[in-house]
Amino acid sequence: MRRRFALLLLLAFAFALTATSAHQQEPKKKNEVRQDPKQKTETLPAEQDETLTFDTNLIVVNVTITDDKDRYVSGLKREDFSVFEDKSPQKIVNFSYDENPFSVVILLDVSLSMQNKLSLARAACANFVNGLRDGDTFAIYSFGGLKVKTLQDFTEVRDVPDSVWDMKPDGETPLYDAIAKAADALAKRPESRRAILVVSDGADTRSKATLDQALRKSLAAQASIYGVDMTDAAVFRSQPRDNGAEVMKELAAKSGGKFFPVAGGSKLRDAFANTIEELRHQYTIGYESNNERFDGRWRAIEVKLNKPLLNV
Repeated sequence: MRRRFALLLLLAFAFALTATSAHQQEPKKKNEVRQDPKQKTETLPAEQDETLTFDTNLIVVNVTITDDKDRYVSGLKREDFSVFEDKSPQKIVNFSYDENPFSVVILLDVSLSMQNKLSLARAACANFVNGLRDGDTFAIYSFGGLKVKTLQDFTEVRDVPDSVWDMKPDGETPLYDAIAKAADALAKRPESRRAILVVSDGADTRSKATLDQALRKSLAAQASIYGVDMTDAAVFRSQPRDNGAEVMKELAAKSGGKFFPVAGGSKLRDAFANTIEELRHQYTIGYESNNERFDGRWRAIEVKLNKPLLNV
């Protein structure tokens, strides 16, 4: 079986994926983090006054394998997988499977368009937090008007703070700025698995960042975006007012996450439970891209499995 992943490879700068990386920086600065081919990093050894330069084409993707009953499958080997980038076969150089905790930032839309849906947004946040397990960490940000606010910094304590229940609707929707801030925070986290959960009607109206910039930051942080559809069409079954749902779908698809077309109820709780399981049961595959065109375009990564009864 197969699944497509979208990966943005940057032309002007790179994000190297290393085990010790902790901070994301702007283009043209050194020690940039996470993923993108062809980064050059310079370091100065203490013993001698010379510069060491190296290149890396390492790309890392996380995949989840399930059987025909949707049970997570462990025990697979490197030779069971094949990776293709834009249909070109790639060499797998790193491979691992671990059941590890993850880190997530929950983004709550508090713009005026969410005025009649904040109770649903609060409930969605609480449902997700309640489903987390020992070792998982989460932070909660709200975004509305001109600001992205930290309501809860990263914690393992599964309790929604009072600030979430006290949220008030305010102004426009800086969605892309919120995603960019979440990605910057996750890039500093020690957990190797990271996610951004967006609870929003999806239509950005105020950000300084663009959709493309928000996606680049999430990819650099190795953070998948999961979106909960809070559009009027999903909540009130009315006609769509804008392209909010399509924006959320694009964010999820291009970052390797998922889009939840339900705003609440048992279906959303089940979707959250499945997402938490998925984030904890992933194979990590690293390959060195043989594509040396740095044209800033998206590339399609395809992971295939030689087990016909299993799903990627």
